[in-house]
Amino acid sequence: MMTKQTDPHCTSAVASCKLIELDKNHHSNGNLTVVENGVQVPFDVKRCYYLYDVPGGAERGGHSHKQLRQLIVAISGSFDVVVDDGAEKRRFCLNRPYQGLLIVPGIWRTLENFSSGSVCLVLASERYDEGDYVRDYSDFLQRTSCKRHKAQSTNK
Repeated sequence: MMTKQTDPHCTSAVASCKLIELDKNHHSNGNLTVVENGVQVPFDVKRCYYLYDVPGGAERGGHSHKQLRQLIVAISGSFDVVVDDGAEKRRFCLNRPYQGLLIVPGIWRTLENFSSGSVCLVLASERYDEGDYVRDYSDFLQRTSCKRHKAQSTNK
């Protein structure tokens, strides 16, 4: 059972989410980007999935994870990823297939502003486990309340 001390919702911060440049091998007949476990991606990929045919301007994926780490890549087109740690939010625009956004456990993430024809690839550190998801935003805020209480006590 996860305690407040071990729940990443209490310790993860938006600042831990960062853009990772993937190697871009340029060729006149098309570019190539290679992604290897533990090399370009700071975890072993156990699952990948992709979103496509998302209507322009649509929103997807409002949830957080208890253990799963992920690297999100805009394979085609563009979309925004809004990350939220319960105390701070930040928006990243993904529009390059050689750049990925690393998201750590305990961060709420939403995918927004899809361009027409965009493809979103997600490389995940764990196999699918419904029990790893936090899908209700109010539950997420309750899990992250330890951050706000800590911040209030240090500001006194």
